[in-house]
Amino acid sequence: MRGLGDVVVLVYFVACGVSRLARFNVTAESLSTSSGKVAYFEGTPIPSSLVLVGVLALAAWRGRVGDALPLGVVGLGPGALHPLVLLWALSGSLMISKTIRIPKL
Repeated sequence: MRGLGDVVVLVYFVACGVSRLARFNVTAESLSTSSGKVAYFEGTPIPSSLVLVGVLALAAWRGRVGDALPLGVVGLGPGALHPLVLLWALSGSLMISKTIRIPKL
């Protein structure tokens, strides 16, 4: 995933992760219950991104790397976009969502 479109999406994903951590640090006190613990996550927690690592590991294990990644590659003007990278865009968007509440176990 080295095309221009891929890089844009992956930078967005990293920015979402940083934003999610910053928001959690700022709002943790206001979201905490009387016991002092936060009852739920706003947006998906960052460790949920390990699913994406598993997707890449499976693709690499099956020899599907480079332009042979699942879903192939799409040319976008001078750059390229691997549609698989859209999973990172979805994951980043879910991380910064304020409407998704996931209970902490």
